[in-house]
Amino acid sequence: MSRPKSKLQGPWIAKRKRTRAESLNPVQDHSCEYSHGRPSPQARMGGSQGDTRSSDDQKDEIPVENYVAQRYIENPYLIGGRKFDLRVYVLVMSYIPLRAWLYRDGFARFSNTRFTLNSIDDQYVHLTNVAVQKTSPDYHPKKGCKWMLQRFRQYLASKHGPEAVETLFSDMDNIFIRSLQSVQKVIISDKHCFELYGYDILIDQDLKPWLLEVNASPSLTASSQEDYELKTCLLEDTLHIVDMEARLTGREKRVGGFDLMWNDGPVSREEGAPDLSGMGNFVTNTHLGCVNDRKKQLRQLFHSLQGQKKTPN
Repeated sequence: MSRPKSKLQGPWIAKRKRTRAESLNPVQDHSCEYSHGRPSPQARMGGSQGDTRSSDDQKDEIPVENYVAQRYIENPYLIGGRKFDLRVYVLVMSYIPLRAWLYRDGFARFSNTRFTLNSIDDQYVHLTNVAVQKTSPDYHPKKGCKWMLQRFRQYLASKHGPEAVETLFSDMDNIFIRSLQSVQKVIISDKHCFELYGYDILIDQDLKPWLLEVNASPSLTASSQEDYELKTCLLEDTLHIVDMEARLTGREKRVGGFDLMWNDGPVSREEGAPDLSGMGNFVTNTHLGCVNDRKKQLRQLFHSLQGQKKTPN
């Protein structure tokens, strides 16, 4: 009898799960003691070949390793024959109730080498991280390996049409919200705290988005002038929403480059309370990869707020 074809075929990656403390303290990293998920001979001996302790004592001292198993996406969407992923920024001001903002700008990070599955160990083919790509022999520091999301969205629209692009970006919106909701009950909610997350999204050939990982306190190191401008504006707009000067009313749906996408429920682009009964004409208040006229919007916003303060009751 022939065996049914497995749905789990293809490469899988086992990545060691590290706590933030371990990331800051490399002395605690025991990953070198493991080979294919099993303790090395030295680790099985309790760290010393001359150790004469009982096997039960040695088992108790073997570090327990946690791994995250991820399926490798074999059919990534390619541009110029190169693999890429997207970095998107989400600002969470509260988990209970969930209140999340989506930044309009972001970037696509490209590998420096054309994609192939024939060299699965080649990091320059498969890893898009700038920290990896900038060590490539033919890396160009001024050009870098990034596209701004506006350019990426325009490219897709020219290739597949605006309707397909709207569907893709709507699916990405769903990833942002569902991932936050999945941890809503376990994250400590403090009204005095906020968190800026960096989402890494991979697009496959069918224009389906895949969540790679969510980075707390994402890197804000710039690799180009364009990247520098994006991240300085991102930080400035984050502080506008944190609003330590108490200038905002709390009813804003846009502040600079951020759009409020979830406020204990989906936020509509239309003014007023949204009609969620049928969700037929409902359009989420997200503009990822769209025009970011943040300077103009901030001028109008703060001018309006200043006028409201001057108006007598």
